[in-house]
Amino acid sequence: MNLFDVYPLYPIEPVRGKGNYVYDAEGQEYLDLYGGHAVISIGHAHPHYVDAIAKQAASLGFYSNSVENSLQREFASRLGKACGYEDYSLFLCNSGAEANENAIKLASYHSGKKKVLAFSHAFHGRTSGTVAITDNPKIVSPFNVTDNVEFARFNDLQDAEDKLKKGDFCAVIVEGIQGVAGIQMPTEGFLRGLRELATEYRVSLILDEIQSGYGRSGKFFAHQWAGIRPDIITVAKGIANGFPMGGVLISPDFKPWHGMLGTTFGGNHLACAAALAVLDVIEKEKLIENANKVGGYILSELAQIDGLKEVRGKGLMIGIELDKPVGELRRRLLFEKHIFTGGAGVSTLRLLPALSIGRKEADCFLKAFKELINE
Repeated sequence: MNLFDVYPLYPIEPVRGKGNYVYDAEGQEYLDLYGGHAVISIGHAHPHYVDAIAKQAASLGFYSNSVENSLQREFASRLGKACGYEDYSLFLCNSGAEANENAIKLASYHSGKKKVLAFSHAFHGRTSGTVAITDNPKIVSPFNVTDNVEFARFNDLQDAEDKLKKGDFCAVIVEGIQGVAGIQMPTEGFLRGLRELATEYRVSLILDEIQSGYGRSGKFFAHQWAGIRPDIITVAKGIANGFPMGGVLISPDFKPWHGMLGTTFGGNHLACAAALAVLDVIEKEKLIENANKVGGYILSELAQIDGLKEVRGKGLMIGIELDKPVGELRRRLLFEKHIFTGGAGVSTLRLLPALSIGRKEADCFLKAFKELINE
């Protein structure tokens, strides 16, 4: 049997990681400024993280959600305090797509309505419901096409209101920062306006913080820069530093009933141990403050480079748009400078490093980047 060929692959295989670096089988060191799509939040193979997972695996790796799991309760309490949503409830699952699926389901249960409003260039996942609210026809199969989704223009409140006026929506969903679209920033006024519209038209405001959350923007959630409180928040990626996990933070306005949501693997013992270790490291090493500081430094340095079409971002979620395709630059950064970066669309370079990155690593990238674009 062969692998189903859906991923274009670089001919490099990292076999080991430490901090902000990964290494191939020959020992070549690579600076990791992409973190596997913003998944690596505290760095590779952090000793506390490794120890927590090893101890839990040696004790109990898994049992079902039909019995009590005190690790889930501990994690919910810790997460609520860390992000400022102590009065919300938490449903644990396995991925960002699954988190968004459950968020939509909750909103539909709550209102009794079917339709969801999403935005141009949105990416919310690849499962059936989430790909329908993702604005990329290339990855939407005929089975996924539905009349239950409409798209408004990003950062256009009037367009959003014109659609919500129809009265048949259960939810409006927006990313804290659009990641796959190339680090597109919602204005604070747009997010505040969406909060007001959601309240006025009695729809649930869902903030997809799967890529932009967990400290990446310099606050726990990117929407907190706008000072709003959504009805539902979805998280994944950085939540467990590579262990598959997702979560849905749910306003007290939603009332659960047994069987309303469910999952086999969500919130399992190993996942909770990993996620608790991530919170330990974020808090002890002040990684959110570091993301704000080092991300601000990188953004300010990039802003001084001539010839860039646009630099966008907040904290350690950074997009660098060029006036030409970015593929060759990414390849040269990887093979000549040994630096992993990400891409978005044709012309945007994405930086999504671990929140532990320091000035040394930032300067290493900036030096290599300037050398290549000035040739």
